[in-house]
Amino acid sequence: MQEEKEFIDQLLNLKTQNQAFEKLIVDSQRPLYNHIRNIVLNHDDADDVLQNTFVKIFQNLKNFKGESKLFSWMYRIATNEALNFLKQKSKRNEIPSEAVQNKAIENLEADIYFDGNEIQLKLQKAIALLPEKQQLVFKMKYFEELKYEAISEILGTSVGGLKASYHIAVKKIEAFINRN
Repeated sequence: MQEEKEFIDQLLNLKTQNQAFEKLIVDSQRPLYNHIRNIVLNHDDADDVLQNTFVKIFQNLKNFKGESKLFSWMYRIATNEALNFLKQKSKRNEIPSEAVQNKAIENLEADIYFDGNEIQLKLQKAIALLPEKQQLVFKMKYFEELKYEAISEILGTSVGGLKASYHIAVKKIEAFINRN
């Protein structure tokens, strides 16, 4: 914890800020990209959202209070950026957000960065049918292997509520895969 506080101090100090922020990008780029990609599904969109996420992180560093871990705070920003991106895309195309999600799944098959097989596509289709919160919880727990405590900090939800959401999501996904 002391190490993180020192790092945050470096991020806030104008003399060390650039070097510390470069380290932050190097250390967190891959996990944040994976998290965003799990939400938006498209590589190019994930890259755009990741850039926006780092801009938001940099702009809001001075507002970071240290009430949560830096990792959780950054994930919360990435999650919000990804969800806002999907909402804006839905609005721009004048289609429901579910249709945006379904189109993204269809595009996965043609995406050179997606190395999944038929069962993974079926899993993505099942996940797309879940309510937004269940999608987030499932993806963060299943794909990113985050602990419930970390997800709780990121989403601002109780651990008990997250466990219930995850359990329900798993049941719905199993039912979908068994039907299709």
